[in-house]
Amino acid sequence: MYSQTPLIEPIAPAYRIRILSDEQLDKFKSNTFEILEKTGVHCPSERALKIYAEHGANVDFDKKLVKLSPDVILESLSHAPRYYTMGGRTEAFDLDLSKGVTYEATDGTGTKTIDYVTGELRSSIKDDVAKSARIADYLSSISFYWPMVSAQDHPTTPSLHELDASFNNTLKHVQTPTVVEEITTRYAVEMAKVVAGDEETMRARPPLSLLICTISPLAQDAESMDAALVAAEAGIPVGFMAMPNTGSTGPATIEGTISVGDAEMVSAMVLMQMAYPGSPMYHSFMPGRTHPRTGAYIGHEAAIYAAGVELAHMWGVPTLAGTFGGHASKPGWESTAGGGVASLLCALCGAETGSGMGLLEGSTLLYPEGLVLDAEIYHTVRSNAGGVDTTSEKMALDIIQTVGQRGHYLSQPHTREYMRKLGYSEVIFSPEKDGGYRNPIEVAREKTDWILKNHHPEPLSEPQQAELKRILKTADKELS
Repeated sequence: MYSQTPLIEPIAPAYRIRILSDEQLDKFKSNTFEILEKTGVHCPSERALKIYAEHGANVDFDKKLVKLSPDVILESLSHAPRYYTMGGRTEAFDLDLSKGVTYEATDGTGTKTIDYVTGELRSSIKDDVAKSARIADYLSSISFYWPMVSAQDHPTTPSLHELDASFNNTLKHVQTPTVVEEITTRYAVEMAKVVAGDEETMRARPPLSLLICTISPLAQDAESMDAALVAAEAGIPVGFMAMPNTGSTGPATIEGTISVGDAEMVSAMVLMQMAYPGSPMYHSFMPGRTHPRTGAYIGHEAAIYAAGVELAHMWGVPTLAGTFGGHASKPGWESTAGGGVASLLCALCGAETGSGMGLLEGSTLLYPEGLVLDAEIYHTVRSNAGGVDTTSEKMALDIIQTVGQRGHYLSQPHTREYMRKLGYSEVIFSPEKDGGYRNPIEVAREKTDWILKNHHPEPLSEPQQAELKRILKTADKELS
């Protein structure tokens, strides 16, 4: 017996902010033009090099170097759709990117988990992907699902088994950052078609999207670009994420780092539109910075990720913003402090999508209760972004006049109606019997346990499940 999946509650901003001025955006655009025209990007994919050359790029096949003029860039990107739909298993969970709201996703793809039962640290397996998908399916804060950890018990085709666990355990759209090879992408497209029901539906409401990372500075990965081309041909949305580190794989200024990352993403997006004009794609800027004493990666200020939203819109495509994520080793104030600020700023800048909820230690470690804790921060952000409603019902002037001086509002029907809508957190404000509030981490763990025990999303049909198993069996055999 399955249970109902709660409807998604995206962030719907009532007001907007700007991080970059028009003049600053023009400077970044000019930088990207100059970098791609004079310096170029390294691209070792023979197929990609031929496509670039056929569409007006300056290609050195020996050095595998691509240079793009501003005219070529602008002509190619003019075909990119500004908005499209990321399909759920049912239309109720479709994500229409033209709605003016922000849809957020889980983080991925970690390699370690704290065991749901024993509490011990171990390598992640496929069942962890399935369990975290069920938790994400239940939480209204999660609009789409990244497989949160790796299916390391299936070493031949982990990314495909992650998709199988995801499609079987959530009705929400699935986005994968680990399908990065041409052959696995072909199998992933087959799986998406099974979930959608047919090719026409898959193209109109794709239940799957891909995320491909560039290589900083100014390079692309051959297998990943070939994978992206396979997905684009099938109508599967493809995003390109640049992750330059200020001071190591990017210049020692954030402005220079932005320029390097943007050039990488634009070069990849241009390729997709050259090959398959009109194919859905998105831009995702997730830089880091280099710790000056250790050389380790650490995050940037939240405003930098919000600036990435404006860069994407400058090029006429949607964005996947960096809205959560951090370096804490266990749940607590440190693990949630940054996510709320970045999520709010990115939403107010108009981000269509964002990701990063639920993992720790730089997106490598899954704590069972981590996703529930981040969901609470999300709803706080959602409330702050929602602004103030000055309609007569909310202004409550008639109720104020009825109660008058030294009265009490608790007995009013208006109070009974609206107290329920104030959104008190059942995790953060769970009362202790003797006063005060319980530890939110304990409450989040209890809620996680309850979800896993009680929430069972509507399964795929038996023929769909059987077909996914057949595809996995074929892929395992071919790639072993």
